[in-house]
Amino acid sequence: LAAGCQDGNFVGTYTNTTPDSDVLGDGSVLHTLVNQLTFHADGTVNQYWTGYNDYFVNSGSGSPPIGSWKCQRNGQLVVTMLFAVYTHAFPPGNIQTPDIMLNSHFRTTYLFSVDDDNTVTRIQSRSRKYLPSQDPGDPNGGTLSPLNNTQSTYKRLRASNADLIAP
Repeated sequence: LAAGCQDGNFVGTYTNTTPDSDVLGDGSVLHTLVNQLTFHADGTVNQYWTGYNDYFVNSGSGSPPIGSWKCQRNGQLVVTMLFAVYTHAFPPGNIQTPDIMLNSHFRTTYLFSVDDDNTVTRIQSRSRKYLPSQDPGDPNGGTLSPLNNTQSTYKRLRASNADLIAP
């Protein structure tokens, strides 16, 4: 039986992949995208998604989510992260080339189970969307989205010397 998050053995970096992501929506560009989720011992957490910079001039981008985690009594992790979304902006005024601009902020809270020392599973999430003029640090602000119960499993990224000793 897994100890959940109480023993602290979950701290580290985990990944999950989305193979054959249709980047442009027309089947012409398929990428395997990776979520890299890192839990730090000091209670902070960050995530990086390799799709952030795909075609950002035309499609927009986002900032890497950063936040904090808390271990619950039942051994599950509650994680809250903030991130920004940038969208395509037509050049206004003195800007002569296409660019991207801040579109919104999101404050997303996740619930993870700690399945074993190498696996965490996101079991729920819910976001609040904030306009660029609103404070994403306000836990009661923005617009609350519906609860998302889609599960997603992350596996620990382990250091290995296998490539170094391969022929």
